[in-house]
Amino acid sequence: MSKTANILVIDDEKVIIDGIVKICSLENYSIDVALNITTALEKISKHYYSIIICDIMMPDGDGFQILNELQTRNIDSALIMMTGYSTVENAVNSLYRGAIDFIPKPFTVDELLSSIYRANKYQQIKSKQERSYKDNKEVELFYVECPSKYYRLGHSSWLCEESDGSVLIGVCDFFLATIDSLMEIEFLELEDEIAQGISCFTIKSTDERIHKIHSPVSGRIIDVNKNLKLIPNLIEKDPYFEGWVYRVIPHDLGYEIKNLVPCSSDRM
Repeated sequence: MSKTANILVIDDEKVIIDGIVKICSLENYSIDVALNITTALEKISKHYYSIIICDIMMPDGDGFQILNELQTRNIDSALIMMTGYSTVENAVNSLYRGAIDFIPKPFTVDELLSSIYRANKYQQIKSKQERSYKDNKEVELFYVECPSKYYRLGHSSWLCEESDGSVLIGVCDFFLATIDSLMEIEFLELEDEIAQGISCFTIKSTDERIHKIHSPVSGRIIDVNKNLKLIPNLIEKDPYFEGWVYRVIPHDLGYEIKNLVPCSSDRM
């Protein structure tokens, strides 16, 4: 796929801006920058950006203002939030409200480029889907939606409540559609603690990119899907059932579920 993308980077730290511009320029992405929310809103009102990378906390506002502007104007830019550890809950909330991804500060070159790669693929999938609707063709199935009783963290991971109080978690098919074919999965161990919005497993794709999956819930891992260790691509063939990743005892599901999208709303 073409690496060319029109990206707006919003951050008040010039060192962050310079780093992103340098990394993206080496990959032939076209970049525009804004050092504050006010300038960013002016630029968004005049130009279309396929991808926007925005710090969640800014001196004159926050990334939610950018989200609101995009939604108010019906602009389909793919928004990636940047966040420090102390604002992970806000970043998780941004996924609920429409951001497609967030990356931690400080981030690695691979984390940044992997997120931009997925954002590009996200835009391609949405564009193909919209064209199929406009052309009145039979809509091609580009990804499978989560079952209606599930909850999802943005388009990254899903959660399904079990009758015994545990939850199963896995990765959304939409996320899988934005990466190349899976080559390897790196798991955590039994009894490990996971936290909502923090990476709980990683996927290595055939193009050697590493993709971190944000956990939809905080809790303790009590089971790891052994079948995935034997057949990793089971997660692609059946992501919502046989391809589950962990069984988890959640710490406070009642509180954290407010940051998750009920998959039943995807069918309204």
